[in-house]
Amino acid sequence: MYTLQDKKLMQAAIDCGKQCSSVESAYNVGAVIADANGAIISTGYSRQLPGNTHAEQCALLNLPDSQQLADASLYTTMEPCSKRLSGNVPCVSLILQSGIKRVFVGVREPPNFVNCTGAEELQAEGVEIVYISELEDECRELNRHLTG
Repeated sequence: MYTLQDKKLMQAAIDCGKQCSSVESAYNVGAVIADANGAIISTGYSRQLPGNTHAEQCALLNLPDSQQLADASLYTTMEPCSKRLSGNVPCVSLILQSGIKRVFVGVREPPNFVNCTGAEELQAEGVEIVYISELEDECRELNRHLTG
């Protein structure tokens, strides 16, 4: 279940995703980390930082203070990756290391590049996964360059 505030935070993640430079070999994803009160404490988007970075990775790296994650939630327009072709650490591992216990997702990762099991892996480790289905179309729109 999600609230109006959760929808607003996912919309903020969608807005982050709109900042991505589209490439044919990767998805455009936006991510927001919010504290327990719903205040945004960090944002990120795909390829924001050097090194083929993902949105969730950038949001975690952009945090001013990782101690703020105790009751934080992550909002991401696409399911966090469980495998990376680049050899970088998957976002699932980064989320688990961060201590975030609630992840809101816009859409599942399509099988264009890898077979993603991010949601299942996070749930198996006790992380709550919540899909915000009302914004699914807007999340998918970020990747029109790959889907036509």
